[in-house]
Amino acid sequence: PDPESFEAIPGMGVKCRYRGRDIKLGNAALMSSSGMIAPDEVERQITAVENEGKTPIILSVDNKIAGLIGVADTLKEHSAEAIKQLEKTGIQVVMLTGDNERTASTIAEKLGIKRVLSEVLPDQKERAVREIQHEGRHVAMVGDGVNDAPALAAADVGIAIGSGTDVAVETGGIVLIRDDPRDVVTAIKLSKRTLQKIKQNLFWAFAYNTILIPIAAGALVPFLGPGVYDYLPFLAAGAMAFSSVTVVGNSLLLSRFNPATNA
Repeated sequence: PDPESFEAIPGMGVKCRYRGRDIKLGNAALMSSSGMIAPDEVERQITAVENEGKTPIILSVDNKIAGLIGVADTLKEHSAEAIKQLEKTGIQVVMLTGDNERTASTIAEKLGIKRVLSEVLPDQKERAVREIQHEGRHVAMVGDGVNDAPALAAADVGIAIGSGTDVAVETGGIVLIRDDPRDVVTAIKLSKRTLQKIKQNLFWAFAYNTILIPIAAGALVPFLGPGVYDYLPFLAAGAMAFSSVTVVGNSLLLSRFNPATNA
């Protein structure tokens, strides 16, 4: 039969009333909000679970602890490698998680992350992103869940994992098709290379105009005589075509981009 009542509490857990009994399943904050105090033995077990990098989920029946479950996300295969590459390029990696401090620190140590913001509730992630921005930093947020959507929107660049929820994918400015954290590094490297090409193309465009505008105005007349005006239209057309070919050809070099060899 269905429970008589049910409530999901964001960032804490769920509670319901079933056959006259109050049942709660969630983190320590949910239990504390109900006035429950865990016995010393349970506290030791919770600490042991957290030290393994797992999140302890506590089950209570009628305000008495009845069970303890350790839940952990499986680290993506190349997460540590991706973080190492990001740090190598001068990007500070910040771990933003709802896990408790001990669990978050254990996972961060495995990944080589130095800055951790733990016990962040879903509605606080956006605020955390804005606080980092107020430090004068540009923020790129990587996420895949419904809870990440506001933070993805608040960040300077929102990067959504393609295998994540539809809300996260719709919010992200960049969507990674593969479920590989190394693609974050690739996206950043490709963005830098694209910006470099844009600057190069702008340079060539300004260079052509700087050189040819004086010629169009008659700078060659003292040297070649008035007859040079008969050839200026052809010279202008050729220069314009050559300018376009140069810019397009330079842009097409991006097709040779290889994240493994490009910094």
